[in-house]
Amino acid sequence: MSHFLPSGLQTMLPNIIQLVYLIATGIFIFGIKRLGSPATARSGNQLAALGMLIGIVVTLFDQQILSFEYIIAGIVVGSAIGAFLAKKVEMTSMPELVAVFNGFGGGASALVAWGEFTRVADPTIFSGQDLVTTGLSILIGAITFTGSFVAFGKLKGFISGNPLTFPGQNVFNALLSIGSFGLVGWLAFDPTNLIIFWTLFGIALFLGILTVLPIGGADMPVVISLLNSYSGLAASMAGFVIGNNLLIISGALVGAAGLILTNIMCESMNRSLGNVLFGAFGGDNGGDGGNTGPAADTDKTVHKTTAQDVALQCSYADKVIITPGYGLAVAQAQHVLKEVVDKLEKKGVNVKYGIHPVAGRMPGHMNVLLAEADVPYDQLYDMEQINPEFKSTDVVLVIGANDVVNPAAKTEEGSPIYGMPILDVDEAKRTIVFKRSLSPGFAGIDNELFYEDSNQMFFGDAKDTLQDLSQAIGEMD
Repeated sequence: MSHFLPSGLQTMLPNIIQLVYLIATGIFIFGIKRLGSPATARSGNQLAALGMLIGIVVTLFDQQILSFEYIIAGIVVGSAIGAFLAKKVEMTSMPELVAVFNGFGGGASALVAWGEFTRVADPTIFSGQDLVTTGLSILIGAITFTGSFVAFGKLKGFISGNPLTFPGQNVFNALLSIGSFGLVGWLAFDPTNLIIFWTLFGIALFLGILTVLPIGGADMPVVISLLNSYSGLAASMAGFVIGNNLLIISGALVGAAGLILTNIMCESMNRSLGNVLFGAFGGDNGGDGGNTGPAADTDKTVHKTTAQDVALQCSYADKVIITPGYGLAVAQAQHVLKEVVDKLEKKGVNVKYGIHPVAGRMPGHMNVLLAEADVPYDQLYDMEQINPEFKSTDVVLVIGANDVVNPAAKTEEGSPIYGMPILDVDEAKRTIVFKRSLSPGFAGIDNELFYEDSNQMFFGDAKDTLQDLSQAIGEMD
């Protein structure tokens, strides 16, 4: 390509290419920064994508590996698939889509390392550093690929959301991990031995499956965040393999952001990352998938309510806070909820949303779900922001949330969730829980909130009960 350019421009071309790479990197970093706020996240995503597009285009002038036709075809096909998914995939299925994206990202990085390693007849020409980064890219990328698709299966339901374990699994996984790093070192020492290369690739793919299978479905938000970090680290390693600074920096940023978010989510559950990965905790042992009505194995008293009663309490309240959970997403009730809120606001009720960091099935799931229903960003409050307001709140509508509002986290020292920061909904004058049944959440324990005198249970599918509530509020006009 460069031989078509004037001789003076050919001389300057390497510097121009590096400058454009630097510009693309700056655009990507700025885009990532804007992802920190729901109000700027959309434009941030577009800027980050633009940075990557510029990086792809400049690669046409930097690397003479593929012809223009193949790269342009890849851009067109990828863009078409992305546009189709953006239009067709519902927000409730976004966790599964993110898991797939993570998987393909990790797989692509592993393939880049594989291609670079096998494109030369004599791999001994690579330095030891290049061989180590090649091995790490394959290891991390392959783990991300298979692990992400297991996470996809757990979220989709064709793989059990319960922890799938066997005796000694943690020890076995640890030995495989140690062995994998040993193979990376061996590959750097003896790159001509392709048996080592393929053994590393195969073990990494197998390790990805074994890593995610023992993790319960309710812990998938943490797993998705961690796998997102893995995909970034794999991309960064691939950048070292091919000597691409844009890939190194962007991959490192994604990896760091994923690790930071993973740590935030673990702190929000008062659990260590090791407990999430190796504790065989968080199965699908409850949630909102049970039968409608109270659980049959409890002798505790609950106070049931009706749509008309809830409509009356909310319509005459000064302030109402809504705390959504995974049950809202399962019922796809976000639009009906927005109708309810609109009717309450017309009556002069001050309505806010309290969002727990681990509500839903992926980081930011509730924010994205509510944004789809055109809920204003300024009505969404993080846990730290909303907790001081519950004491002055007349009614809290708990829709599909469970453990993140369980007072046992503050009072029961022996509880699995003791110490976990929760939404302090029990401090409000009235709580109304929208739920199919009294079944437990991912922690597998009873929710004390259900039986408090200040709480009422509105049993049923969240979409159906909210529709009834919307109708009841309308009939009061």
